[in-house]
Amino acid sequence: MKRLCITRDLGRMRYAEALAIQEEIAAGRKLGQGTDHLLFVEHPHVVTIGRNGRESNVLAGPDLLRAKNIELFECDRGGDVTYHGPGQVVAYPIMDLREWKRDVGAFVRAIEQTLIDTLEEFGIEAYRIPKLTGVWTPTDAGDAKIAAIGVHLSRWVSTHGWALNVTTDLRCFDYIVPCGLQKPVTSMERKGVQADPEAVKQSLVRHFGRCFDFEMRAETPELTGATK
Repeated sequence: MKRLCITRDLGRMRYAEALAIQEEIAAGRKLGQGTDHLLFVEHPHVVTIGRNGRESNVLAGPDLLRAKNIELFECDRGGDVTYHGPGQVVAYPIMDLREWKRDVGAFVRAIEQTLIDTLEEFGIEAYRIPKLTGVWTPTDAGDAKIAAIGVHLSRWVSTHGWALNVTTDLRCFDYIVPCGLQKPVTSMERKGVQADPEAVKQSLVRHFGRCFDFEMRAETPELTGATK
């Protein structure tokens, strides 16, 4: 039998609130309780700094960020500085890797493959770049990042995940050095694809389930609370 993964859409939610939900589920998984989850969320404007991040990669000062209604949040995910906001499909896999593979590299590569296969389903060429985490696509300005990945593992249980730019206002990335790299950022919309975010999520669920060999099941009201 395949392992079960519950999908749950949190809707629009502030970063700290979504992080608390991740941590609640992860705490149970560390004890061998509950079920693996794939959480979807859209955040209001927020710049996050990962545990390897440098504040110098936040180009806007506190006053400008406040004026633009952009929150600044330090977190324990891997990676540097990134932006989350409207128009992104953000996903957080809360998984016990002891039940899959105890291999962080394989975990990140499988996330990348999930995104690559989803983008190709929408007609967008996507690929990896060696030694650079994330998913890239060709543009007139060169390789551009279309999806950022940053994860955290504690006792082999994952939190955090990825952000796929669907209709994201790319001007928001002007306030940071995304992931500490001087490379362009793009979106599905900028690539000429008008994609329904719900259709994107459905594709991500299918490819995630295949890449991780999960049975994917959407959470229902009856399951709420029982599967955390």
